[in-house]
Amino acid sequence: QAQFVESGGGLVQPGGSLRLSCAASGINFRFSTMAWYRQPPGKQRELVASVMSGGTANYADSVKGRFTISRDNARNTLYFQMNSLQREDTAVYYCNRVINVYSWGQGTQVTVSS
Repeated sequence: QAQFVESGGGLVQPGGSLRLSCAASGINFRFSTMAWYRQPPGKQRELVASVMSGGTANYADSVKGRFTISRDNARNTLYFQMNSLQREDTAVYYCNRVINVYSWGQGTQVTVSS
């Protein structure tokens, strides 16, 4: 059974940084294109970054140049380095596959506020 456990969120001031982690189990992580999604308050969940098994990454325009997605296939772990955080980045962040999405984890809350 697929399981994702996201961690690393918190309260940060505008301009600050956070590093999210996602521990995946029960999936063929090494060969899966993985992604970070986020759901801002009152809005739908959106994909913000993805990374292929070999490390090629793609980003939504809203986070390009500020956030970096990476993965450790040996540890079945996905990472998200978020720099220059803005209030608009406030959301619950989730990880999952891009294709054939599994059940969602609990996510990790990121709040950007002064």
